[in-house]
Amino acid sequence: MMAALPWIAALLAGTLFGLGLSVAQMIDPAKVINFLDLFGTWDPSLALVMFGGLVVNAIMTPLILKRKRPILAEHFRLPTKIEIDARLIIGGIIFGIGWGLAGYCPGPIITSISFINMDILTVLLAFIVGTAATRWVLSKVS
Repeated sequence: MMAALPWIAALLAGTLFGLGLSVAQMIDPAKVINFLDLFGTWDPSLALVMFGGLVVNAIMTPLILKRKRPILAEHFRLPTKIEIDARLIIGGIIFGIGWGLAGYCPGPIITSISFINMDILTVLLAFIVGTAATRWVLSKVS
């Protein structure tokens, strides 16, 4: 049972995240498109959801990192790379274009699977193919 605790915690955290996306209507591509339409039907609600997440993270992260180690792991796994490089900028641009075109980012698309329609399946397939292609290209380059 102890070995399953990290998996159960991840499942619960993912479920809570998905529920939050659903309640905030962030799984609706129209919400995302309207957020990005600054000079048309702009909807600032996505910014409010992101701001809420940032506030909770800003408060909780320092409190969590005061612990000697995580509750369900041997050590904290924190990013070591802190510089902004071309790869990060290009990846951000590609992500933004895909997000703007599809109206979905990875969290909401996975949450939206429960609605199963061709749009969602197409975006999910494109997400998987894009991720696999990127991993393949990066393995050849580095």
